[in-house]
Amino acid sequence: MTEARDHYLFAYFTSQNEPDGEQVRFGRSRGTDPLFWEPLADGTPFVRSDVGTTGARDPFLVRAAGLPGEQAAFYMIATDLRVAGHDDEGFWDEQQRHGSRSILVWESNDLVSWSPARLVEVAPSDAGNAWAPEAVFDELTQRYFVFWASALYPSGSDRGTLEYNRMLCASTADFREFTPAEVWLDAGRSVIDATVVRSGGEFFRFVKDERTPDSSTPASRYITLGRSLELRSTSWELVADGLGGPPEDSPDAPALAHGEGPIAVYSALADRWYLFIDEFGLRRYVPFESTSIDSARWTMCRDFELPAGASHGSILPITRDEWLRFGPEVPRLAP
Repeated sequence: MTEARDHYLFAYFTSQNEPDGEQVRFGRSRGTDPLFWEPLADGTPFVRSDVGTTGARDPFLVRAAGLPGEQAAFYMIATDLRVAGHDDEGFWDEQQRHGSRSILVWESNDLVSWSPARLVEVAPSDAGNAWAPEAVFDELTQRYFVFWASALYPSGSDRGTLEYNRMLCASTADFREFTPAEVWLDAGRSVIDATVVRSGGEFFRFVKDERTPDSSTPASRYITLGRSLELRSTSWELVADGLGGPPEDSPDAPALAHGEGPIAVYSALADRWYLFIDEFGLRRYVPFESTSIDSARWTMCRDFELPAGASHGSILPITRDEWLRFGPEVPRLAP
């Protein structure tokens, strides 16, 4: 009998304004409750990068599928980017013109010990960046489907004009060799931070919508949700947009000022879905809940405790045995 994956591991970074903030930290759930967390290693970096820019942002945990010849049990991928000391509009623009086109990759057999980071170039030569990579195993092709955000420039362009981010994709069997990148989502405006979950035979994609950088239009700077029967489809059905913002029929409901880095997690304990949205620059991650993954209405949770400063990351469902590899259970104190 397969052991239930009803505990959780959270990989995240904190802030470019903190020493070592742009390195990977881990937290584990308080038992089976994904709303309450304890930071591991006293909140210090659990995994580091000393390659590329030497910064690691947006870490994403992947459970290996057990392909023939596959050595690792887990992978972790992340953005190769260090912002510390350069957090201004000019720097961010330059990173989308001439930033790293590679992603960071680590391997592990137990989630506790990780290989050194390695760089793998995934974005094409006409891309300016490769941001927030994520991956899901594609049962149809028996390969990992990897996707990330890149700004693309015309061949021969001096890149003087900043292009918008599309979601690109590629596939791999080992996180070493990747197929040539293709455009997966081109909204005609910048979209970043896509995440995908499968439920009921369908795929659901949450993505940060940057339809206007100054947030002057409804749903801008919030999360858009789409659905598709095919993971690799370039045409997904719109389910809802503006997730994380105030609902049109309840403008006074609790909401975020803006949000990115969505994480969708199902909790068997509560029999509901949680959508964690990073209110960058303010509260950081705030969870929302719904009884259905395809809902257009997500309610902000009232009671939760996340690791301090947790920024764009990922949550991996794990077994209790895997959870205990990080140490014995620590009783949750009553409020």
